[in-house]
Amino acid sequence: MTLSFDFTALLRPDLPPAAARWTGSPRYNFVGGHNDADSVPVAELVEAATRVLQREGKSLSMYGLHSGPLGYRPLREFLADKLARDAGIACSPDEILITSGSLQGLDLVNSVFAGPGDTVIVEDMTYAGTITRLQRLGVSIVGVPVDAHGLSATALREALERLSGEGVRPKFIYTIPTVQNPTATVMSQARRREIIALSSEFGVPIFEDDCYADLVWDGRRPQALRGMVDDDQVVHIGSFSKSIAPALRIGYIVAGWPLMSRILPMKTDAGSGALEQMVLAEYCHEHFEPHVQALRRTLRGKAEALMGALRVCFGDAVEFEDPAGGIFLWVKFPAKVDTTRLAQLALQAGVAINPGAEWMTDAQAGRVRARICFAHSPAENIREGVGLLAEVCHREFGVPIRETQEHR
Repeated sequence: MTLSFDFTALLRPDLPPAAARWTGSPRYNFVGGHNDADSVPVAELVEAATRVLQREGKSLSMYGLHSGPLGYRPLREFLADKLARDAGIACSPDEILITSGSLQGLDLVNSVFAGPGDTVIVEDMTYAGTITRLQRLGVSIVGVPVDAHGLSATALREALERLSGEGVRPKFIYTIPTVQNPTATVMSQARRREIIALSSEFGVPIFEDDCYADLVWDGRRPQALRGMVDDDQVVHIGSFSKSIAPALRIGYIVAGWPLMSRILPMKTDAGSGALEQMVLAEYCHEHFEPHVQALRRTLRGKAEALMGALRVCFGDAVEFEDPAGGIFLWVKFPAKVDTTRLAQLALQAGVAINPGAEWMTDAQAGRVRARICFAHSPAENIREGVGLLAEVCHREFGVPIRETQEHR
């Protein structure tokens, strides 16, 4: 008989809740940032891996691949060219740090700016990982509304003025301006200028998360906030997770050396995955743009499949906006529906959705919303899953209303 050592009294009291054992993916998987499996460019990645390993494989003997702590230089060179062309960001490869996904970029920027008792401004509907990470740091989170044009400049001014009156200078304004998560809105160019002006006026930098920017449907994204300033007023992060494959875990930070020199000592992992960096650099120089163009078409088709299924299965009981790009639909249910409860019951039936409370600074306001990822599932699977979700929702909350209910 094996006895378990009792370590519970030795654990830190501020740990997050214990993880549940993984029991496999649900049949209808509409959670997380998974992408379309058939769009992963497997054959081209194999060819790229073969070429780069044959040519430079011996450099794996060195931490940093003879490129230094910022990451594999050919990948940083590709990014510098891409950011100049697509996002209007003028930067050198030495102003780019390769990270283990944009999540590590988020952690690194947080680590040099925010600590217990500090204040950070975020969009009131935002990435759940941002909320949980700031909460664990003991940061005071101030949510500012998002409208059809992105982060509200009017509400941001009100928040900054109120905080200034209280003697509080926020550490940064966190925003996802291009294909916002979860709303999928794209901040207008005029709004971007307003946000930058407020940042300058109140002396609060902007933390720009641009990891969905490649997935604007028509491929014409506005200039990045980072590209509209000349210094580190805007810190920029991005990722290959949504454009190539999430499991590659390659992201990046763009910052000038005065700030980068403070971020770099916080990255104590001896470097992000070297092989992934090498393969991506080899692949992207030739294939990135045509691949992303095809991926956008595929994702747009799946978004239409999801919206169509929701209209058929829920009618006008749910509300949503046609997304400008990306992989998510932000859905609003009637007031009687608690999406946290709905998500629990739906998962038992094999349908996984993200309840809205996790994606809003005001969890109560998020109880009627859900984030549904359409990228991974085939169109037929989307239709079946939404039909099953509607059955669960009707059984528990009476939504959508069935004909038998209407004639009672």
